[in-house]
Amino acid sequence: MKKNQSVILAVIAALMIAPGVCAAERPVHRFVEFALSPDGTRVASIEGDATPAGPISPHRDLVIRKLDGSAPITVALPCAALPACAAATIAWSPDGAHLAFTLHDPVGPGRSIYAVNADGTDLVRLLGFEGTLEHLRFLKDGRLAMLAVAGASKEVGATQAGAPITGDLGGPPPEQRIAVLTAGRLEFVSPPDLFVYEYDAAPDGAFVGVAAPGDGDANWWTAKLHRFSAAGDQVIFSPPTPQIQIAHPRIAPDGQSVAFIGGIMSDFGSTGGDVYLVPLGGGPARDLTPEMAASAGSLAWDCDGRLLAKLLAGASTEIVRLPMGGGAPAVMWRGEESLGGPDAGVSLACPAGVTATTRESFANPPELAVGAIGVWREVTTANDGISAPVEARSLSWRSDGFEVQGWLLLPHGRPGKLPMITDVHGGPAAAVTPRFIESGTERALLERGYAIFLPNPRGSFGQGEAFTLANVRDFGHGDLRDILAGVDAAIAAAPIDPDRLGLTGGSYGGYMTMWAVTQTHRFKAAVAAAGISDWLSYYGENGIDEWMVPFFGKSVYDDPEVYARSSPIAFIKNVTTPTFEYVGARDIECPYPQTQEFWHGLRTLGVPTFMAIYPGEGHGLRDPAHAADAERRTLVWFDKYLK
Repeated sequence: MKKNQSVILAVIAALMIAPGVCAAERPVHRFVEFALSPDGTRVASIEGDATPAGPISPHRDLVIRKLDGSAPITVALPCAALPACAAATIAWSPDGAHLAFTLHDPVGPGRSIYAVNADGTDLVRLLGFEGTLEHLRFLKDGRLAMLAVAGASKEVGATQAGAPITGDLGGPPPEQRIAVLTAGRLEFVSPPDLFVYEYDAAPDGAFVGVAAPGDGDANWWTAKLHRFSAAGDQVIFSPPTPQIQIAHPRIAPDGQSVAFIGGIMSDFGSTGGDVYLVPLGGGPARDLTPEMAASAGSLAWDCDGRLLAKLLAGASTEIVRLPMGGGAPAVMWRGEESLGGPDAGVSLACPAGVTATTRESFANPPELAVGAIGVWREVTTANDGISAPVEARSLSWRSDGFEVQGWLLLPHGRPGKLPMITDVHGGPAAAVTPRFIESGTERALLERGYAIFLPNPRGSFGQGEAFTLANVRDFGHGDLRDILAGVDAAIAAAPIDPDRLGLTGGSYGGYMTMWAVTQTHRFKAAVAAAGISDWLSYYGENGIDEWMVPFFGKSVYDDPEVYARSSPIAFIKNVTTPTFEYVGARDIECPYPQTQEFWHGLRTLGVPTFMAIYPGEGHGLRDPAHAADAERRTLVWFDKYLK
């Protein structure tokens, strides 16, 4: 087994195909993170250009813009001469006089915290730390709080490349804890046996955090809401069912309650659900949005103490104000585009009452904008003149009584019937929302004359919790019916050639690709990225198995039948569709043996197939050379069988 893997890795490393990628006229500029100063006069941002293959460049600048029209200031970082130099996690001081940020050390695995004046002067290193630092925020007393992992063995998050699996696997894992920078050193606030995923600070000096004991990659699905104070650790909300995960806790300005998002979520960081309110001292949680036909993605308390939420409602993104006493949310802004702000779609400056956000759609690249909610003005022109060769249409169709939504992207100026690639998103609890396609495989497919269909089948966000829960214990069955009905809707809506259909996707989309080709012969070519071929073996191979119980109802040991009925490998002999598969060698979410097992079955059965395992990669390809190689192989595969 080890020899086989080594051969595959060596082949990929030695035979990397030249990129040959298609991209916008010049690199699209991306605003990775941004924050308004409390007085609303400045916005700081972490930003950089996209690479031709799609990933954001590892070199990212810290830029401070005064909103009076002055020239922007690019802070001179101490690693600016290196190809990888990325500032991150910006936080403004309460008086707006300076800001803090983290920086990867030029040499070594650690992080540093720096502070710089609001005018970009006097860069000062506040802390060097052997580990990871995330989510800086200033407390009212001027100290810095953060999430820190001392002695981290990998970057935080299950999508990051896993640490080598060697040595004592039963030892305690490094835990991410709430810490406060005091007199040049970190003081840890949360206990050493809890991994804190998200946190907020209360006016009285206490903290709340979504936390669980054990492996941070695996256990977010069992996390509870804790209050950490001088009196100790108190659980203030424990989900009553395994179908609810907790995300985005935000303490009310009066310090009496905590709002959070609760719902079934398949990945930490991919947030959707209803909005709940619980007393800060603990007690029953109240659902503020029961039976809402939308999914909340982030929250914020505005400067007047009112609760705001960013929602996905079908094809539209909304910012709403939520009434505390019940009733329908008040829509403050709605649009078929995506907003990039961290809290309810914006960065909010209090007491100024100004907001900042980034806006983008399939047709328009992102720019940074400021103003009152819904009355924003752009303060950057970084992407002026860049266009996308696409006409985007929102489609809706009926399937098993559900109203399902998706997006159809059509290339400009292509006569006759078009080949179409159906691209299934990851998750499954996620959704496709409008975003500018500046580079990568989708851009290249459009430029080569392919239509792209992006469905949001049951299990996705955007239609409410009942819709998101509708694929529980039914993976690959009802959701595939939704996708196939959506393909029919796309063929009815546009000049699509029904005999030239392709299928692709990554993660859950990779699984659905592997599954679909065992269930239907409609697709003439397929590309599966980081897929899952056998749910039974997957349960013991992955590093995040806690996510499976909410979606399958029980563990694989208690109910193997429900896992088997959705496993592509059980139906492998039905496949006739040529399928290319690829995956990262250190992917802990969808480990490479799942891809290898599917590839081995197709090869044994004589179905055209090819597999690539990319060294050093986790869940998703971050190395631009690897991303370019996978893109080129994907284009060659689809061209061969669909053109």
